Amino acid sequence: MAKALLSLLVALSIFHITALDAPPPPLPPPLPPPPATTVPAAPPNATQEFLDTHNEARAEVGVEPLTWSPSLAKATSLQVRYQRDKMGCKFADLSRSKYGGNQLWASRLDLTPREAVGAWVEEKKYYDHANNSCAPDHTCGVYTQVVWKKSLELGCAQATCRKEGSSLTICFYNPPGNVIGESPY
Repeated sequence: MAKALLSLLVALSIFHITALDAPPPPLPPPLPPPPATTVPAAPPNATQEFLDTHNEARAEVGVEPLTWSPSLAKATSLQVRYQRDKMGCKFADLSRSKYGGNQLWASRLDLTPREAVGAWVEEKKYYDHANNSCAPDHTCGVYTQVVWKKSLELGCAQATCRKEGSSLTICFYNPPGNVIGESPY
């Protein structure tokens, strides 16, 4: 029995020494990062297209460029998806928003950001800067919001409304524009 116990102790000692001298096993590969919890408002190319089109219109009248705001983009993404999913892709009531807002409904699915902003900028032909007024029977508010000099940040999103065969675009501006009695630039 003592001989068997001695053999077992020798075997354990050899195993222990061998295990200490052996290299450690390889580490498992790192886990992938967790999925993003933020809501992407617009793909990067759409983001740039929204920003560029706004800033081109602003440059035409000598107004500083807007910067992209991820928080405004998230807010517009949530709003446009709510309008699509719960409101049949109808216009949102933005009258109580703390941001300035423009929206465009289009009877097609493939509207680009440039086309949406371009539709708002089209109102420029009705706007008279000298009198800070709009031609009779026309509106200019979406154009003046695009070029409002005190607005510094922009966030936009679009929703495709397949069931309705349309799309909805919303942009938020911070600080809001179209302050009564003030000129946009």
